[in-house]
Amino acid sequence: MSSLEKVLKHFRPGGKWSSQVAHWQTIPPKAARFGEWPSNLHPEIVAAIKERGIDQLYSHQTEAVRISLEGKNVVVVTPTASGKTYCYNLPVLQRICDNPEARALYLFPTKALSQDQMLELHDLSEKLDRDIKVFTFDGDTPPNARKAIRNSGHIVVTNPDMLHTGILPHHTNWIKLFENLETIVIDEVHQYRGIFGSHLANVLRRLMRICKFYGVSPKFVCCSATIANPKQLVEELVGEEFELIGESGAPTGERHVVFYNPPVINPELGIRASSVKAASRIAARLISEDVQTITFARSRKRVEVITTYLRRIMGRLRRDPSVIQGYRGGYLPLERREIERDVKSGKIRGVVSTNALELGIDIGQLEAAVLAGYPGTVASTWQQGGRAGRRATESLVVVVMNSSALDQYLAHHPEFFFGASPEHGIVNPENLFILSAHLKCGAFEIPFDEGEKFGPLDITPILNYLSEERVLRHRGKRWYYSSDNYPAEEVSLRTADPCNFVILNRSKGNHVLGEVDYASAPEMIHEEAVYLHQTRVYLIETLDWENRRAYAREAELDYYTDAVTKRDIRVLECNLHEEVPLPTGEGALQPVVVSEAMVEKTAQEELEEGVLEPREEVLLAEGRDVDNVIFLNRRPEEATIAEIDSLASHQWGEVSVTTLVAKYKKIRFETHENVGFGEVHLPEQELQTEAYWISFEPWLDRALKMKGLSLGGGIRALASALASVAPLHVMCDPRDIRSVPMVKSPFVEKPTIFLYDYYPGGVGIARKVFEMKKTVWTSVYNLVRGCECERGCPACVGPPVDVGATGKQSALAILLQLKD
Repeated sequence: MSSLEKVLKHFRPGGKWSSQVAHWQTIPPKAARFGEWPSNLHPEIVAAIKERGIDQLYSHQTEAVRISLEGKNVVVVTPTASGKTYCYNLPVLQRICDNPEARALYLFPTKALSQDQMLELHDLSEKLDRDIKVFTFDGDTPPNARKAIRNSGHIVVTNPDMLHTGILPHHTNWIKLFENLETIVIDEVHQYRGIFGSHLANVLRRLMRICKFYGVSPKFVCCSATIANPKQLVEELVGEEFELIGESGAPTGERHVVFYNPPVINPELGIRASSVKAASRIAARLISEDVQTITFARSRKRVEVITTYLRRIMGRLRRDPSVIQGYRGGYLPLERREIERDVKSGKIRGVVSTNALELGIDIGQLEAAVLAGYPGTVASTWQQGGRAGRRATESLVVVVMNSSALDQYLAHHPEFFFGASPEHGIVNPENLFILSAHLKCGAFEIPFDEGEKFGPLDITPILNYLSEERVLRHRGKRWYYSSDNYPAEEVSLRTADPCNFVILNRSKGNHVLGEVDYASAPEMIHEEAVYLHQTRVYLIETLDWENRRAYAREAELDYYTDAVTKRDIRVLECNLHEEVPLPTGEGALQPVVVSEAMVEKTAQEELEEGVLEPREEVLLAEGRDVDNVIFLNRRPEEATIAEIDSLASHQWGEVSVTTLVAKYKKIRFETHENVGFGEVHLPEQELQTEAYWISFEPWLDRALKMKGLSLGGGIRALASALASVAPLHVMCDPRDIRSVPMVKSPFVEKPTIFLYDYYPGGVGIARKVFEMKKTVWTSVYNLVRGCECERGCPACVGPPVDVGATGKQSALAILLQLKD
């Protein structure tokens, strides 16, 4: 029995973990499909590859090299460890062999990946016995090496941030690169979505302006993990047409994918046992059976916790604890390189990592991957799981679910994960905040000509505005940058708003502790807020709003703070609108019509309850719509049903979100009891963004009340479930959106659920939810219906204390009407 099989038996029926297996899928092995060596590939390159023990290319590698050398742009979408590196390295090396002056620019999302790929290129170029110089250019590059890189680097490996701040603004120092640039490589394209992707699209527009200025037209080779729209995403990023290669020819070994759902320990709240502890136990069993294992955690803190647990277990088993190592951001570069080498050599038997090792860094052959919680996207899950079995051997991937709604949805609906990728990468390069920031950068690099487009856009109105603001100067037929500031340094590619707050640690001479984005500052770093950083507790003593600085001091406190936030949403413009017709069939709710006698009784009852005011009796008598009941006549014999033909309406448009933090609560650690509160004195914050909203017709409230249900509780429950499910489809972080229920929106004047992009101007998330509304709401229905709780829990709609005793049942009743 193999070491892996000894662990697999614990998941099989009768094993100690079998009762917690929510799903087990075995993916059969797949044989390799090979292609011919491209006829126009230099014999020296073929010989160098064969010298590395590779006699044939896989079919997708052959196709990618062929398309690229034909002068077309290509995007390769194949699994982890399928050899995507050759898809771009071979065309680049071929062009340098044809023209020794040719240059290539490689973009990777992380410095670690850049370093790993540079070593691969060095090895290949040495075997070619040609003077091909490969350099990385990032924040760690010594100043004395930068001139040599600019003048002699055939292949420059960098990241988007360094391209944005260190290369494009100084393009005149990079003449050798830009005059001879033939190939641009962008790896891990699926990482460039949302704000980051919207920024990168504009950085690439600036890059192509500079290329045009130097008279070159480079071709792109891009690689991506499996998502629903790779071709569309890369074309939106680059602004050019691409050929798609989506079939991998690489072999794969048999892979076991197990969804492990820890036992419920609090049925009332739907809380399950710790996913961190469960992942630690599973990883420890694998490592003790000498199965080399990688464990992924969602945060740096959890990496350290799991590493600690595993080392303790190894000690109890009288094994060497040093065979367990953590790996995350914050470690020194040399320390990370040493860990990578030791994992690759097998010296380290268990490595615990954040998503830092999710990308294509070569750490050799591992046999198992344990994921402590769903990583957030299907693409990331496959990439993390793909770290095991990279050499076509049998492997195991265990996804340990937590109590969150997202994890529980996947546990109960594995077909969502194993089917075709449902996730769409979304970017919005036309976001006005992002676009205008990059137009400043572009004007600094090369003045804009009248009539010049930036991508597909006519940017004249924005240039005129910037000229009026004295950022640009319009002279002759060109716009010149005229401000004293260096624009690229003021633009972070990770946020739409450049006004981040800096947190300074007074305990250590105002040492920089961290940063918080502008929108989150009132909630996270108001005065007297508790700020947590790497498990340490800091108290915010002073918030300098004008200078964007918060001053903190280390403190020993037994509580944390939670801001009490009031949000108002005002619809500025509705751009898209779609009615939901009245439901039909069994269980369909219908508008309620009441007689005059019932009207008088209802008015009197609700007056006694304090719901109606006396003046509203007059409105009832006049046939007005009050409290969701429609009356057309005073006389009962003439009472008729109103002309109602819809249940709700889906809408998308622009909104203004006003947020006011007025108070904060003090919540004790461990017990989570409220131990006090305080006042917050900060101005209202306004966010103009894009939103999707669904407004329900007023008659639905009365129809639900007649069944003992509540519209208010129902829409609160639906808003919670919608916020959990939407990221599954639009490939965003849950923190990128906000979902707000309103029993009666002051601006829509109907019961409404808003879901908006939590970024100024929006990045297209809400628009995509509108476009996929039927699919998204079906997923919400499946989540709520599939949860075993009775009245609501964090794994579906939220606990009853938030949504009310009938919140879950009310949500299900509404969803039944929506899904038809």
